[in-house]
Amino acid sequence: MLDLRPVLFALGSLVCMLAGGMAVPVLFDVLAGNHDWEIFVLSGFLTITVGGMFMLANRGTGDALNLRQAFLLTFLAWAVLPAFAALPLAFSELSLSYTDAYFEAMSGLTTTGSTVISGLDNAPPGILIWRALLQWFGGIGIVVMAVAVLPMLQVGGMQVFKAESFDTVEKILPRAGQISAVISGAYVSLTAICMLAYLLAGMGAFDALAHAMTTIATGGFSTSDASIGKFDSFSIDMLATFFMIVGSIPFILYLQVLRGRPMALWRDEQVRGFLKLIFFLCFSVVSWLIIWKGFSLYEAVRYGLFNIISILTGTGYATTDYSQWGSFSATLFFMVMFIGGCAGSTSCGIKIFRFQVLLKSMKSWIDHILQPNGVFVARYNGRPIPLDVRNSVMSFMTLFLATFLVLTLAISSTGTDWITALSSAGTALANVGPGLGEDVGPAGSFGGLTDTAKWLMSVGMLVGRLELFSVLVLLSPRFWRA
Repeated sequence: MLDLRPVLFALGSLVCMLAGGMAVPVLFDVLAGNHDWEIFVLSGFLTITVGGMFMLANRGTGDALNLRQAFLLTFLAWAVLPAFAALPLAFSELSLSYTDAYFEAMSGLTTTGSTVISGLDNAPPGILIWRALLQWFGGIGIVVMAVAVLPMLQVGGMQVFKAESFDTVEKILPRAGQISAVISGAYVSLTAICMLAYLLAGMGAFDALAHAMTTIATGGFSTSDASIGKFDSFSIDMLATFFMIVGSIPFILYLQVLRGRPMALWRDEQVRGFLKLIFFLCFSVVSWLIIWKGFSLYEAVRYGLFNIISILTGTGYATTDYSQWGSFSATLFFMVMFIGGCAGSTSCGIKIFRFQVLLKSMKSWIDHILQPNGVFVARYNGRPIPLDVRNSVMSFMTLFLATFLVLTLAISSTGTDWITALSSAGTALANVGPGLGEDVGPAGSFGGLTDTAKWLMSVGMLVGRLELFSVLVLLSPRFWRA
């Protein structure tokens, strides 16, 4: 029988930490004279009460989790925390239904960026900063999970990073907890640098803080319905583009740079592949906008670079309604949303390394077919790719496609058109943000979907953020057996 006590104790501590975060929007609402601060106080009290009960009822059970408990905690943390994070949204002056509030909270913590809220320009400051905080908390949670949890669970080929990440960093810090703390420090520092850059570019202090948190987290929540386009500034667009890329690079490599290895970023095969892909996509989009859409070089660079990188990194910011650019851009953006950034970053999607492992494995198989007696070893970052990593990546890609098709059919059964269903399923599973079309595209919101579709998308966001296997393994009866 699976011992749930250590899991519930750890879950209670995370719920209490979330309650502590509610003090931040209380401060902003009090300073602004908005009465929603009372909602955050009550929500925080309820949240810390439940979290404290979990901790007190299961104290003394130890903090060492086995493999099955780690799987369960990973799932419960990302499923339960949005339930409490949704409370201020549901009872605020926005008057959201609990379905909408949970959708918004899940979108925030998974750094998806899809929203059901319209009228953000007039929303209370506490709500705006709470949405940004949720994405910021989710971003650091994703990085720590990618460094310390998913490699241990061997999810989707992530075990390829286990020896590399921990062997390298253990020379600096001996414990995974210390590694997480240092990564968190880098995360906070990059957020502060991003905020300072936004301030210098002309953003107000509040907007700079909120957007810095959601940029580094590659989340995409904004303080305006017009997103980054509200500021109509080339410098802000380019700064956001740069920091979206920064948030999509493995944070573990920033530690190596700080330890005197400035070439660590370029020597990493995943980062090289990611930067090359960015160059190719940006060149293609800019050229297409100039040749076929009559954009000037300035317009093509400003709008093309920003929006394609926003989709690639899963951030979901927008400066213009790119769905109006034609079928080519819609198709390209739809395909790109599934790629994502690097493993070990705040980015989402399938991840660059899986495509690299898949292509290298295919090349070795083709070489073996051409020369049956030859020995061909697929390598990643100079190391042979183990067979279990190849199998995990192949399984992940297959399962991702199957889950995407099932989710699309489920959403379409609620009465949505096929473009909305297809893009809604894709943006949820890939944790991107905006979809395609007038309703859920960059100029719309997901508020018009049925409650059933929103719950389906919430499940899709959860499954996509936890790399599929972390959730689906819980459905196996073998998991629950002693």
